[in-house]
Amino acid sequence: MQKRRRFSLTLRGALAALCLFSPGLLRAQGNPAPAVSDPHQQALERWQKTRFGMFIHWGPVSIKGTEIGWSRGAQIPREEYDNLYKQFNPVQFNAEEWVRVAKEAGMKYMVFTTKHHDGFCMWNTKQTDFNVMRSPFGRDVVKELSEACKKQGIAFGTYHSVCDWHHPDFPLGSPGGSTRKPNPNLERYMEYLRKQVTELIQNYGPLSTMWFDVPQEVGPELGKPLVEMVRKLQPDILINNRAYGGRGEPVGDYETPEQTIGAFNNKRPWETCMTICQQWAWKPNDNMKSFAQCIQTLVRTAGGDGNLLFNVGPMPDGRIEPRQVERLKEMGDWLKKYGETIYDTRGGPFFPDKWGCSTYRGDKVYVHVMQWSGAELLLPALEQRIGSARALTGGNVTFRQEKEAIHVWLPEANRDAVDSIIELQLAGPVKGMAKSKRAPTAFDRGDYGKWISKDATYEASSIEPQWSSNEKKLLSGEEYEGGYCFHTKEEANPSIVIALGRTAVVKGIEIVNRQDMHQNRARTLTVWVSKDKQEWRQVWKAEKTQDVWEVPVTEFVAGIQQAGVAARYIKIGLQEKNYLHLYSVKVYGDAE
Repeated sequence: MQKRRRFSLTLRGALAALCLFSPGLLRAQGNPAPAVSDPHQQALERWQKTRFGMFIHWGPVSIKGTEIGWSRGAQIPREEYDNLYKQFNPVQFNAEEWVRVAKEAGMKYMVFTTKHHDGFCMWNTKQTDFNVMRSPFGRDVVKELSEACKKQGIAFGTYHSVCDWHHPDFPLGSPGGSTRKPNPNLERYMEYLRKQVTELIQNYGPLSTMWFDVPQEVGPELGKPLVEMVRKLQPDILINNRAYGGRGEPVGDYETPEQTIGAFNNKRPWETCMTICQQWAWKPNDNMKSFAQCIQTLVRTAGGDGNLLFNVGPMPDGRIEPRQVERLKEMGDWLKKYGETIYDTRGGPFFPDKWGCSTYRGDKVYVHVMQWSGAELLLPALEQRIGSARALTGGNVTFRQEKEAIHVWLPEANRDAVDSIIELQLAGPVKGMAKSKRAPTAFDRGDYGKWISKDATYEASSIEPQWSSNEKKLLSGEEYEGGYCFHTKEEANPSIVIALGRTAVVKGIEIVNRQDMHQNRARTLTVWVSKDKQEWRQVWKAEKTQDVWEVPVTEFVAGIQQAGVAARYIKIGLQEKNYLHLYSVKVYGDAE
């Protein structure tokens, strides 16, 4: 009887995992089957609905606590790194427990590093002896995880590095692919890569995704046949955008911004991959993100219409670090309360802004307010009428809908420190995005004077030409494809100097940060003004990284702070060694 019951539970879990990216899942949730008949497109749409997955970076390097792949030949000599597997014996590894942790966190899928850039394989591959079966542990980690995911109803995918700094046939070696091997054979290496990928799909599938990474030396001529092979082996598998260097053309099914929340994009699917601490692999006493940071990362990702692949790095004994488990459980507890605002939603209809973001399903909009800037929240206008509003996180919410904006009030005592969630019930289904990206601002109302920089010019401290195709649009006010106008070299204190062409009373500056990834590089953004480019006065410094900065320009006269500073030149830059890249700048004020 117990054997029959155990078999029943295992079968039920396996069916649940298969259904997670199959048509039956949507019907089981009470939704109609998708209109599309293409299994691959159906799988992509279902993956988007899950929103939250677990990324796992693990291998023998956890013994040292340094970064996987990248520390080979850097912090750890190559020979020592390559022999760590001989000590690798994580006796407390329990695949069932890892999957349970993911489920309790509210995660719907898992992606595991089968092979990182160091070339070590975590499954029983027949293509090389450099694998986990030759370690003292001697167990097929990928097989155990795959089976545990199927049993517990979690979709399973594999990370697989395209580059291999250990393999003699791959041209580049450690550290970081910065060295060249004496007798490489890329064609032969690609055959090795194809055989390994085939093993993973045929022996551990069906897989939810094949998550490639760092396709050094591999362009479309080598990468496209690899992608075609993967799709032939499993037609509904998802493939990320790192299978090969696309040279300007889209690769795979979805984008993968790394360690940053992607910009809003409801045209092409995307997934932010981010660590719960700082390092991908386990590091002792690594700085872990707070509960608020974790939840806000998930919410802002969903609000941008993306998925979050949240990474943990298990310890050398095989356990996920207990404090990470506890933080993930906190996220799961939050999702038990508010998961309806994340799962099976789309980002919008309001564009993400400094106040937060929104998600929607049908005729319900979930407004996630993570930063209040005053007594009310001002949202851009919607086409549909709002019938009612309620605060899911508590309190009495009131609103007023106008032609140009929506005003929302929630008592300060009821504002959640992490995320105040306000549900707007519309008179009908959402019909696309809001009329504008944001509600009218102080700039739009004329509080800072007129826009005076449209005909201005600027110079950058340096330019990387291959990354600066939109240079002329920085001051134009135009919207354009791409995340930024210009890209400096990595240097100390990179900056731009805007020349207005005449002295004016500068009252305010609107600075739009890079819109795709690496927004955190602007954390020391600072503004100076000058009349002659000789003497500069600092008028503002960013308190934190954000999408858009509203910079008031003021000065003290006789002890009184007054709006506006006479200037002909404006310098915007960083106070550190880094890259500078911005989307747009507008200067407001009055002619002197």
